[in-house]
Amino acid sequence: MAKRKMKTRFDVVFDIVNTTLLVLIMIIMLYPMYFTIIASFSDPNQVQTGKAFLMVKGFNIDAYYNVFKNKDIWSGYLNSIYYTLLGTLAGLTGTITCAYAMSRKYLKGRKVLMVFFMITMYFSGGLIPGYLVNQTLGLVNTRTVIIIGSFFSVYNMIIVRTFYQSNFPDEIYEAAKIDGCRELGVFFRMALPLSGAIIAVIALYNAVGQWNSYFGALIYLSDKKKWPLQLILRNILIQNQGMSIDMDRLKTASADELATMLKKQQLAETMKYSLIFISSLPMLIAYPFVQKYFVKGVMIGSIKG
Repeated sequence: MAKRKMKTRFDVVFDIVNTTLLVLIMIIMLYPMYFTIIASFSDPNQVQTGKAFLMVKGFNIDAYYNVFKNKDIWSGYLNSIYYTLLGTLAGLTGTITCAYAMSRKYLKGRKVLMVFFMITMYFSGGLIPGYLVNQTLGLVNTRTVIIIGSFFSVYNMIIVRTFYQSNFPDEIYEAAKIDGCRELGVFFRMALPLSGAIIAVIALYNAVGQWNSYFGALIYLSDKKKWPLQLILRNILIQNQGMSIDMDRLKTASADELATMLKKQQLAETMKYSLIFISSLPMLIAYPFVQKYFVKGVMIGSIKG
Protein backbone atom coordinates (compact mmCIF):
# COMPACT_ATOMS: atom_id res chain seq x y z
CA MET A 1 0.00 0.00 0.00
CA ALA A 2 1.46 3.30 -1.10
CA LYS A 3 2.21 5.83 1.57
CA ARG A 4 0.11 8.93 1.65
CA LYS A 5 2.06 11.95 0.54
CA MET A 6 2.51 14.48 3.33
CA LYS A 7 1.37 18.02 2.58
CA THR A 8 3.98 20.73 2.64
CA ARG A 9 3.50 24.05 4.37
CA PHE A 10 2.87 25.63 0.98
CA ASP A 11 0.09 23.08 0.25
CA VAL A 12 -1.59 23.82 3.57
CA VAL A 13 -1.45 27.58 3.02
CA PHE A 14 -2.74 27.15 -0.52
CA ASP A 15 -5.67 25.01 0.67
CA ILE A 16 -6.59 27.57 3.34
CA VAL A 17 -6.44 30.52 0.94
CA ASN A 18 -8.28 28.62 -1.79
CA THR A 19 -11.04 27.49 0.57
CA THR A 20 -11.41 30.98 2.03
CA LEU A 21 -11.73 32.55 -1.42
CA LEU A 22 -14.27 29.97 -2.55
CA VAL A 23 -16.35 30.49 0.59
CA LEU A 24 -16.27 34.27 0.09
CA ILE A 25 -17.30 33.91 -3.56
CA MET A 26 -20.12 31.58 -2.54
CA ILE A 27 -21.36 34.08 0.05
CA ILE A 28 -21.18 36.93 -2.48
CA MET A 29 -23.24 34.90 -4.95
CA LEU A 30 -25.83 33.48 -2.52
CA TYR A 31 -26.38 36.42 -0.17
CA PRO A 32 -28.33 38.63 -2.64
CA MET A 33 -30.92 35.88 -3.13
CA TYR A 34 -30.96 35.12 0.60
CA PHE A 35 -31.49 38.80 1.41
CA THR A 36 -34.26 39.00 -1.20
CA ILE A 37 -36.08 36.14 0.52
CA ILE A 38 -35.78 37.45 4.09
CA ALA A 39 -36.61 41.02 2.99
CA SER A 40 -39.76 39.86 1.23
CA PHE A 41 -41.01 38.24 4.46
CA SER A 42 -39.91 41.04 6.80
CA ASP A 43 -41.65 44.16 8.03
CA PRO A 44 -41.09 46.97 5.48
CA ASN A 45 -39.89 49.35 8.20
CA GLN A 46 -37.30 46.80 9.40
CA VAL A 47 -36.02 46.37 5.84
CA GLN A 48 -35.68 50.10 5.17
CA THR A 49 -33.87 50.70 8.45
CA GLY A 50 -31.39 47.93 7.60
CA LYS A 51 -32.27 45.66 10.51
CA ALA A 52 -33.32 42.72 8.33
CA PHE A 53 -29.99 41.74 6.85
CA LEU A 54 -29.31 38.32 8.40
CA MET A 55 -32.75 36.97 9.28
CA VAL A 56 -36.44 37.80 9.00
CA LYS A 57 -37.50 40.73 11.19
CA GLY A 58 -41.18 41.24 11.94
CA PHE A 59 -42.59 38.41 9.81
CA ASN A 60 -44.95 39.94 7.26
CA ILE A 61 -46.63 38.57 4.11
CA ASP A 62 -48.43 41.76 3.03
CA ALA A 63 -46.11 42.07 0.04
CA TYR A 64 -47.09 38.62 -1.23
CA TYR A 65 -50.74 39.29 -0.50
CA ASN A 66 -50.69 42.48 -2.58
CA VAL A 67 -48.89 40.71 -5.41
CA PHE A 68 -51.11 37.63 -5.58
CA LYS A 69 -54.39 39.51 -5.26
CA ASN A 70 -53.57 40.84 -8.71
CA LYS A 71 -55.36 38.45 -11.09
CA ASP A 72 -52.90 39.24 -13.87
CA ILE A 73 -50.20 37.42 -11.89
CA TRP A 74 -51.95 34.07 -12.34
CA SER A 75 -52.55 34.54 -16.06
CA GLY A 76 -48.93 35.65 -16.41
CA TYR A 77 -47.75 32.49 -14.65
CA LEU A 78 -49.79 30.28 -16.98
CA ASN A 79 -48.57 32.17 -20.03
CA SER A 80 -44.94 31.93 -18.92
CA ILE A 81 -45.26 28.19 -18.32
CA TYR A 82 -46.81 27.81 -21.77
CA TYR A 83 -44.11 29.90 -23.47
CA THR A 84 -41.32 28.18 -21.54
CA LEU A 85 -42.45 24.63 -22.30
CA LEU A 86 -43.18 25.14 -26.00
CA GLY A 87 -40.29 27.59 -26.47
CA THR A 88 -37.84 25.13 -24.93
CA LEU A 89 -39.17 22.30 -27.08
CA ALA A 90 -38.90 24.48 -30.18
CA GLY A 91 -35.38 25.58 -29.21
CA LEU A 92 -34.25 21.99 -28.70
CA THR A 93 -35.73 20.91 -32.02
CA GLY A 94 -34.13 23.68 -34.05
CA THR A 95 -30.77 23.67 -32.27
CA ILE A 96 -30.09 19.92 -32.01
CA THR A 97 -31.17 19.00 -35.54
CA CYS A 98 -29.08 21.81 -37.06
CA ALA A 99 -26.08 21.02 -34.84
CA TYR A 100 -26.19 17.35 -35.82
CA ALA A 101 -26.21 18.24 -39.52
CA MET A 102 -23.37 20.77 -39.07
CA SER A 103 -21.27 18.18 -37.23
CA ARG A 104 -21.20 15.85 -40.26
CA LYS A 105 -18.04 16.39 -42.30
CA TYR A 106 -19.66 15.21 -45.53
CA LEU A 107 -22.30 17.98 -45.44
CA LYS A 108 -21.76 20.07 -48.57
CA GLY A 109 -21.32 23.77 -48.00
CA ARG A 110 -20.85 23.29 -44.26
CA LYS A 111 -18.20 26.01 -43.95
CA VAL A 112 -20.27 28.51 -45.92
CA LEU A 113 -23.31 27.79 -43.73
CA MET A 114 -21.18 28.22 -40.61
CA VAL A 115 -20.01 31.64 -41.79
CA PHE A 116 -23.63 32.58 -42.44
CA PHE A 117 -24.64 31.47 -38.94
CA MET A 118 -21.77 33.41 -37.36
CA ILE A 119 -22.78 36.60 -39.19
CA THR A 120 -26.34 36.33 -37.89
CA MET A 121 -25.01 35.80 -34.37
CA TYR A 122 -23.13 39.12 -34.38
CA PHE A 123 -25.36 41.21 -36.64
CA SER A 124 -29.16 41.17 -36.37
CA GLY A 125 -31.68 42.51 -38.86
CA GLY A 126 -32.85 45.14 -36.39
CA LEU A 127 -35.96 45.66 -34.32
CA ILE A 128 -38.09 47.48 -36.91
CA PRO A 129 -37.40 45.06 -39.80
CA GLY A 130 -38.10 42.16 -37.46
CA TYR A 131 -41.40 43.69 -36.40
CA LEU A 132 -42.41 44.31 -40.02
CA VAL A 133 -41.61 40.71 -40.96
CA ASN A 134 -43.69 39.34 -38.08
CA GLN A 135 -46.49 41.76 -38.92
CA THR A 136 -46.50 40.63 -42.56
CA LEU A 137 -46.67 36.99 -41.43
CA GLY A 138 -49.61 37.82 -39.15
CA LEU A 139 -47.72 36.87 -35.99
CA VAL A 140 -48.02 40.16 -34.10
CA ASN A 141 -50.15 39.87 -30.94
CA THR A 142 -50.14 36.06 -31.13
CA ARG A 143 -48.52 33.57 -28.77
CA THR A 144 -46.77 31.95 -31.72
CA VAL A 145 -44.42 34.91 -32.18
CA ILE A 146 -42.90 34.32 -28.72
CA ILE A 147 -42.34 30.61 -29.38
CA ILE A 148 -40.84 31.09 -32.86
CA GLY A 149 -38.47 33.68 -31.45
CA SER A 150 -36.72 30.99 -29.39
CA PHE A 151 -36.55 28.38 -32.15
CA PHE A 152 -32.83 28.71 -32.85
CA SER A 153 -29.66 29.96 -31.17
CA VAL A 154 -26.33 29.98 -33.00
CA TYR A 155 -24.37 29.91 -29.75
CA ASN A 156 -26.24 26.86 -28.49
CA MET A 157 -25.88 25.20 -31.90
CA ILE A 158 -22.10 25.59 -31.73
CA ILE A 159 -22.03 23.94 -28.29
CA VAL A 160 -24.12 20.98 -29.47
CA ARG A 161 -22.13 20.66 -32.69
CA THR A 162 -18.91 20.48 -30.69
CA PHE A 163 -20.50 17.82 -28.49
CA TYR A 164 -21.33 15.63 -31.48
CA GLN A 165 -17.92 16.13 -33.08
CA SER A 166 -16.13 15.24 -29.83
CA ASN A 167 -18.16 12.24 -28.73
CA PHE A 168 -19.37 10.50 -31.88
CA PRO A 169 -16.54 9.32 -34.17
CA ASP A 170 -17.25 8.92 -37.86
CA GLU A 171 -16.68 5.15 -37.53
CA ILE A 172 -19.89 4.83 -35.50
CA TYR A 173 -21.93 6.47 -38.21
CA GLU A 174 -20.21 4.46 -40.93
CA ALA A 175 -20.96 1.22 -39.10
CA ALA A 176 -24.60 2.21 -38.80
CA LYS A 177 -24.75 3.03 -42.51
CA ILE A 178 -23.24 -0.37 -43.37
CA ASP A 179 -25.96 -2.03 -41.29
CA GLY A 180 -28.53 -0.29 -43.47
CA CYS A 181 -29.46 2.59 -41.14
CA ARG A 182 -30.34 5.81 -42.91
CA GLU A 183 -29.43 9.31 -41.75
CA LEU A 184 -32.63 9.86 -39.78
CA GLY A 185 -32.23 6.44 -38.20
CA VAL A 186 -28.69 7.27 -37.11
CA PHE A 187 -29.90 10.51 -35.57
CA PHE A 188 -32.92 9.10 -33.73
CA ARG A 189 -31.49 5.70 -32.76
CA MET A 190 -27.88 6.58 -31.95
CA ALA A 191 -27.11 10.28 -31.63
CA LEU A 192 -30.24 11.45 -29.83
CA PRO A 193 -30.41 8.73 -27.12
CA LEU A 194 -26.77 9.39 -26.21
CA SER A 195 -27.20 13.17 -26.00
CA GLY A 196 -28.98 13.38 -22.65
CA ALA A 197 -26.35 15.59 -21.01
CA ILE A 198 -26.18 18.20 -23.76
CA ILE A 199 -29.96 18.16 -24.20
CA ALA A 200 -30.30 19.00 -20.49
CA VAL A 201 -27.86 21.91 -20.91
CA ILE A 202 -29.64 23.39 -23.92
CA ALA A 203 -33.05 22.81 -22.33
CA LEU A 204 -31.94 24.72 -19.24
CA TYR A 205 -30.47 27.55 -21.32
CA ASN A 206 -33.69 27.85 -23.32
CA ALA A 207 -35.98 27.51 -20.31
CA VAL A 208 -34.18 30.16 -18.24
CA GLY A 209 -33.98 32.54 -21.19
CA GLN A 210 -37.64 32.06 -22.07
CA TRP A 211 -38.83 32.35 -18.47
CA ASN A 212 -36.93 35.58 -17.86
CA SER A 213 -37.75 37.16 -21.22
CA TYR A 214 -40.17 40.07 -21.44
CA PHE A 215 -38.84 42.28 -24.24
CA GLY A 216 -40.33 40.20 -27.07
CA ALA A 217 -43.73 40.27 -25.39
CA LEU A 218 -43.39 44.00 -24.79
CA ILE A 219 -42.82 44.58 -28.50
CA TYR A 220 -45.19 42.09 -30.09
CA LEU A 221 -48.05 41.54 -27.62
CA SER A 222 -50.67 44.18 -26.95
CA ASP A 223 -53.24 41.83 -25.41
CA LYS A 224 -52.65 41.76 -21.65
CA LYS A 225 -54.13 38.27 -21.41
CA LYS A 226 -51.17 36.95 -23.42
CA TRP A 227 -48.45 38.68 -21.43
CA PRO A 228 -45.86 36.49 -19.66
CA LEU A 229 -45.20 36.79 -15.95
CA GLN A 230 -42.08 38.92 -16.37
CA LEU A 231 -43.97 41.62 -18.26
CA ILE A 232 -46.74 41.62 -15.64
CA LEU A 233 -44.16 41.98 -12.86
CA ARG A 234 -42.38 44.73 -14.77
CA ASN A 235 -45.58 46.74 -14.94
CA ILE A 236 -46.23 46.22 -11.23
CA LEU A 237 -42.71 47.46 -10.43
CA ILE A 238 -43.16 50.53 -12.63
CA GLN A 239 -46.48 51.30 -10.96
CA ASN A 240 -44.90 50.96 -7.52
CA GLN A 241 -41.99 53.19 -8.48
CA GLY A 242 -44.50 55.76 -9.67
CA MET A 243 -46.09 55.93 -6.25
CA SER A 244 -44.97 59.22 -4.75
CA ILE A 245 -46.30 61.25 -1.89
CA ASP A 246 -48.14 64.40 -3.00
CA MET A 247 -46.47 67.29 -1.15
CA ASP A 248 -49.63 69.45 -1.25
CA ARG A 249 -51.63 66.63 0.25
CA LEU A 250 -48.88 66.03 2.76
CA LYS A 251 -49.37 69.51 4.24
CA THR A 252 -53.06 68.95 4.94
CA ALA A 253 -53.01 65.24 5.77
CA SER A 254 -53.80 63.99 9.24
CA ALA A 255 -51.50 61.77 11.28
CA ASP A 256 -53.43 58.64 10.31
CA GLU A 257 -53.30 59.56 6.63
CA LEU A 258 -49.56 60.20 6.87
CA ALA A 259 -49.03 56.80 8.49
CA THR A 260 -51.08 55.10 5.77
CA MET A 261 -49.19 56.87 2.98
CA LEU A 262 -45.85 55.97 4.53
CA LYS A 263 -46.91 52.33 4.96
CA LYS A 264 -47.93 52.11 1.30
CA GLN A 265 -44.62 53.59 0.24
CA GLN A 266 -42.68 51.09 2.36
CA LEU A 267 -44.83 48.22 1.13
CA ALA A 268 -44.14 49.21 -2.48
CA GLU A 269 -40.41 48.89 -1.78
CA THR A 270 -40.81 45.49 -0.10
CA MET A 271 -42.92 44.21 -3.00
CA LYS A 272 -39.83 44.43 -5.20
CA TYR A 273 -38.23 41.62 -3.22
CA SER A 274 -41.33 39.44 -3.32
CA LEU A 275 -41.59 39.94 -7.09
CA ILE A 276 -37.99 38.87 -7.59
CA PHE A 277 -38.49 35.75 -5.46
CA ILE A 278 -41.78 34.84 -7.18
CA SER A 279 -40.26 35.12 -10.64
CA SER A 280 -37.09 33.17 -9.70
CA LEU A 281 -38.74 30.34 -7.75
CA PRO A 282 -39.61 27.99 -10.68
CA MET A 283 -36.04 28.06 -12.02
CA LEU A 284 -34.60 27.56 -8.53
CA ILE A 285 -36.79 24.47 -8.14
CA ALA A 286 -35.95 23.08 -11.59
CA TYR A 287 -32.17 23.57 -11.50
CA PRO A 288 -31.24 20.89 -8.91
CA PHE A 289 -32.94 18.20 -11.03
CA VAL A 290 -30.75 18.94 -14.06
CA GLN A 291 -27.59 20.06 -12.29
CA LYS A 292 -25.57 16.88 -12.82
CA TYR A 293 -26.51 16.75 -16.51
CA PHE A 294 -25.84 20.45 -16.82
CA VAL A 295 -22.28 20.23 -15.46
CA LYS A 296 -21.48 17.14 -17.50
CA GLY A 297 -22.93 18.58 -20.69
CA VAL A 298 -21.13 21.91 -20.39
CA MET A 299 -17.79 20.21 -19.80
CA ILE A 300 -18.24 17.82 -22.71
CA GLY A 301 -19.52 20.40 -25.15
CA SER A 302 -17.03 23.11 -24.25
CA ILE A 303 -13.91 21.52 -25.78
CA LYS A 304 -13.06 19.51 -28.83
CA GLY A 305 -10.99 16.35 -28.68
